[in-house]
Amino acid sequence: MNSNECKRVLLVDHDEAFGPVLTNVLGSGYCLTWIPRPEDTIPILERDGADVVLLNWDDEADSTGQKPSRELLRVASELPLAPPVLVFSWDAMRKTAIEALGGGAFDFFLQPLSVFELRFAIDRAYRRIALARELMAAQHLVRTKCVDGLLGNSKAMERVSEIIHKVAQVSTTVLISGESGTGKEVVARAIHRLSSRANKPFVAFSACALPDSLMEDELFGHGKGAFTGAAQSRKGRFEEAQGGTVFLDEIGDLALPLQAKLLRVLQEREVERLGSNVPIPLDVRVICATNRNLEEMVRQGTFRQDLYFRVSVVKLALPSLQDRAEDIPLLADHFLRTFSAAHGKEIRGLSPGLVTALAGYEWPGNVRELQNVIERCVVLADGAQLRAEDLPPEISHLSVSAEIHRGSFQESVRSFKREMLRSALRLHNGNKLRAAQDLHISRCYLHRLLNQLDLHVESEDGEDENLMTPDELTLSEPEAQEHTLVAAGPVQ
Repeated sequence: MNSNECKRVLLVDHDEAFGPVLTNVLGSGYCLTWIPRPEDTIPILERDGADVVLLNWDDEADSTGQKPSRELLRVASELPLAPPVLVFSWDAMRKTAIEALGGGAFDFFLQPLSVFELRFAIDRAYRRIALARELMAAQHLVRTKCVDGLLGNSKAMERVSEIIHKVAQVSTTVLISGESGTGKEVVARAIHRLSSRANKPFVAFSACALPDSLMEDELFGHGKGAFTGAAQSRKGRFEEAQGGTVFLDEIGDLALPLQAKLLRVLQEREVERLGSNVPIPLDVRVICATNRNLEEMVRQGTFRQDLYFRVSVVKLALPSLQDRAEDIPLLADHFLRTFSAAHGKEIRGLSPGLVTALAGYEWPGNVRELQNVIERCVVLADGAQLRAEDLPPEISHLSVSAEIHRGSFQESVRSFKREMLRSALRLHNGNKLRAAQDLHISRCYLHRLLNQLDLHVESEDGEDENLMTPDELTLSEPEAQEHTLVAAGPVQ
């Protein structure tokens, strides 16, 4: 905060002479405005605000029995950015201070006032409202940079949020591309919510949801008698979204004849129902999405070039989850809270081992797969924290170094190796050959590591290739003793 800033102070007191005196004793850096009556202060606060209010608490009740100073304190405390109110009074009774502080006053002073104490209190109150303004500005920045439904602090997601806010202000077509599960419909809904069409319908439809013979009817509707069984007219998806947004997912799966009809709808901004030649004007915003390479499809002749240019006025490419791996803990925590509440579980957090495993997985299904994995963990978990053991086997074995104990460098390395071997053997049910292949080492080297680390895997028939259950993966006695000594030793 700039020490040269002028602190805007409202003095509410019936004594006109007090204002000039107080201005002189406070000195520079304080811009004091004198207001004789509390009721005159309220509109000023609501319109212009203030940094600090100095309020004389000794005013008498008005004709209705109300005390204006109490009403001013109430109004000030309910403002979105409430200015601190410093109350002063000649009444030394304890109940007077309790009444003022209980009503929301920042501080209470007895007259005569100490200039030093008053200046100190004003500066302290100013710091509080300045911090409140900074917090409000930061919250506004977060709301403007982040989009409801889209979580992420990565640079990639910041760029996505910026584009969403820009395109939401216009009605041009948008083409969202990205792998399955990256959240294309979430982005489309965010654009709709931030646009001027937010109070109008958002109609989502997948181009691969129906066979081609039914797709045209679904999109454009039909007139009465258009075909056998069409006893009455029916609106298509475009008409249902009148004034709002149409989201066409998997547009790359549209057959060429339907692509031509969609192009006409986008160009003419009107639709004709099946069996009718009466054009219906449309006021819709169209957002399309695909996980296919439409440019390559244009070169191959399976997607119309003119339609491609029409739908891709603004192109928005969503990153895969692997390309925004730093967002995984944030997303996982969000899904944990969501599903814990939905399923009535009291799970409070994620273990380091689980977070390590999540970060090490490639996530071919992207955010949708992460969401499903966390929900599965929440449903099956028994503890108050999700642990690596709650993950599916293909992910849990990646939690290699999360639970190693403190100690020397050599001890940490041994624990790291042991955890890697145990995880790989658990994943493959004790099959050493497969565990070695998974770790990209030879089976001979795996045996040597098992001996060096005193990690013993027993099988019923003594064969290395025999599949074992997780319960059969046991530590040898030396290793068990080592863990006991570490647990019982002094805290480092």
